[in-house]
Amino acid sequence: MRQDSLSVETLGAGFASGRHASGTAEPLRIVTCLHSFDPGGAERVAFRLNARWAELGLPARVIVGRSGGSARGAAEGAPVELIPGYTGGSALWWMVRKLPAILRRERPDVLFCAGNTYTSVGVAMKLLLGGDCPPVVAKVSNDLVRRDMPPLLRFAYRRWCWLQGRLLDRFVAMSPAMVDEVAEAMGVPRDRIDVVHDPVLRGEELAELAVLPRPAPCPNGGRRYLAIGRLMPQKNFALLLEAFAAMAGPADRLTILGEGPDRPALEAQMAALGIADRVAMPGHVSNLKPWLAESDVFVMSSLFEGVPAVIIEVLAAGLSIVATDCSVSMPDLLGHGAFGSLVPVGDAQALAAAMATPPAPAPATARLDYVRRFTLEEGALGYLAVMRRVVRAAPALA
Repeated sequence: MRQDSLSVETLGAGFASGRHASGTAEPLRIVTCLHSFDPGGAERVAFRLNARWAELGLPARVIVGRSGGSARGAAEGAPVELIPGYTGGSALWWMVRKLPAILRRERPDVLFCAGNTYTSVGVAMKLLLGGDCPPVVAKVSNDLVRRDMPPLLRFAYRRWCWLQGRLLDRFVAMSPAMVDEVAEAMGVPRDRIDVVHDPVLRGEELAELAVLPRPAPCPNGGRRYLAIGRLMPQKNFALLLEAFAAMAGPADRLTILGEGPDRPALEAQMAALGIADRVAMPGHVSNLKPWLAESDVFVMSSLFEGVPAVIIEVLAAGLSIVATDCSVSMPDLLGHGAFGSLVPVGDAQALAAAMATPPAPAPATARLDYVRRFTLEEGALGYLAVMRRVVRAAPALA
């Protein structure tokens, strides 16, 4: 296991590719595959990493399978190539069909799989291209234990993880706490796993969040709760609504930012619980700062996560935090109680109790010292260090 940091000065000599038969030093060429512009955390970080690599002068490129999605703003500054011709069907199958020709044409030094969703693409490229496939670096963006799955499906998932360990070249864990989980699930030695903290914020964004004003107390004693994430089963917003209904007073309010297929079911649940007048779901938003500035308590109700990026933004902004223990990384992420409260996954009663008595926000100095390790500037260099080692170890292509 390695945990890397490099300076920008290293780039000139350090990130030359070693895969070229000519032996010439060329900038590291990186291809990242994403299915669309959907507003997922892994996709947002991937676009931002590529934008940063482009700023550093590297020929990085994001291959996007289809034009749909509401988070095009996240791709600003990233070199994007849209695969033409998508008319519907499986986004994975479309990427697997089209990406081999792009990799043969571009001959990148590294294929970057930006999260668990994309390791399927990496495995497919290894099987389809064989020795012509570039080394694959896979970021582990979600929990690998998956206690939310029934036993038979969990067994199949573990076999799938094992297959990834046989075919993919290197894995990146987003926190030290994830390393043992990755090693066990993938069946790989720890020297094939690196730790790079998730590059959630640019330095200037961290500075902006750190000075966000905190809202004045509600005159009627209520609290303003905030949740953020795609409206999908993983986020378990149904549990959040149940907990809110159990503990909320007349003056309490809950806002859930995000969009997704669970919206109709969640709206029906709100009506059935009699809380529709106290819960708002305005959809996906590109700028979280106004919402963070007007909220008192952030709540995460997920079934499973990796290192949820939104927690870093919330910590920087100084909200109280209540979350489910949905990842092996969560205790570290919340400073083992210093930065927020954890409750068991799926326990509505425990979540309601924690929301009713949320912890005070952590002191600014401690919070900000902690979140600085999650900046884009640090993370982009950390990933490049990983990729450099992978390229040096790979056989040169003619």
